[in-house]
Amino acid sequence: MSKPLALLTGGSTGIGHHLVTALVEAGYAVAFSYRASPAPAEALAQDLVARGHAARALACDVGDKVQVEAFVGAAIAWAGQPPSLLINNAGIQAWAPLLDLAEDQWDDVLRTNLKGCFLNTQVVGRIMAEAGQGGAIVNIGSGCNKLAFPNLVSYTASKGGIEQFTKSAAVELGRYGITVNCVAPGAIATERTAEEAPDYAASWAPITPLGRVGTPEDIAGPVLFFAGPGARYVTGQTLWVDGGVFSRAAWPYS
Repeated sequence: MSKPLALLTGGSTGIGHHLVTALVEAGYAVAFSYRASPAPAEALAQDLVARGHAARALACDVGDKVQVEAFVGAAIAWAGQPPSLLINNAGIQAWAPLLDLAEDQWDDVLRTNLKGCFLNTQVVGRIMAEAGQGGAIVNIGSGCNKLAFPNLVSYTASKGGIEQFTKSAAVELGRYGITVNCVAPGAIATERTAEEAPDYAASWAPITPLGRVGTPEDIAGPVLFFAGPGARYVTGQTLWVDGGVFSRAAWPYS
């Protein structure tokens, strides 16, 4: 396959779904993982293939090293080449106050969000280093990278970890020509946020300087920037894609 191989975790819904589409339209062959029901992932892959793109959906629990290695191996076998891009997107939340959060909820969030980012980066980073052609790794963060949100202690801890992991990975992998950066979305309207808060846009748009919530499509451009030649000398950075909402201080006046 002549198209460069991009790997993406958590690609069947939400931001991941739109990133898969943006990547194939940008000329990548995209292998993406899913953990829940296979139906949405397979439907996405089949639709993209029918439109002439190269896409493959593969089941993988990103917190399980054996499954991560199998996911990456299957993707390479399918594409016939090592990956040039990895996007660590898979993530989950657990809504609960700190004093009520169950241990298994904490473990599941940290295992998926932070450990998953580590495992995929380690496995793919080794392959990129051995191939000797460099590469790009993009981690999907959050406003929780730098601000604490009530009732999201495990999610905030995981995203704060991703912020520092991005920097550490960039320092260590730079010698191999591998860049590692983070895209941190703000308030983004997805299926998940609509289920959690029917008035999501009404809550966030008024306090966002650009006057609206974001869409998954708004995330694709920054990800493609970090993946492309324009960012070949950019590493260890976080780009806030938030309409300016996390640039403002809490203020009681409009």
